[in-house]
Amino acid sequence: MKADIELILTHDGKEWIARNEEFSVRGETLAEMEERLEKAVIERGTFNRGSKITVFMGFDFDTIPTWIRQYAAHYFNRYYSIEV
Repeated sequence: MKADIELILTHDGKEWIARNEEFSVRGETLAEMEERLEKAVIERGTFNRGSKITVFMGFDFDTIPTWIRQYAAHYFNRYYSIEV
């Protein structure tokens, strides 16, 4: 699947954070973060109204100590669709 936007996904112990060079959004839950992501994408105006875009969020495994990564299967990558 080809993504229109690629973001790095992390968790700071309190909030989920999705970011790239252009913007960053946060939320205590994934749903809250995704809601803010939708608003940020629409406000940027990069995509035409009515279009459907795909966002890829790749988890930043560098935030996890090397020795524990083998036990970190609960961290993940995710795709999210937004209708602009």
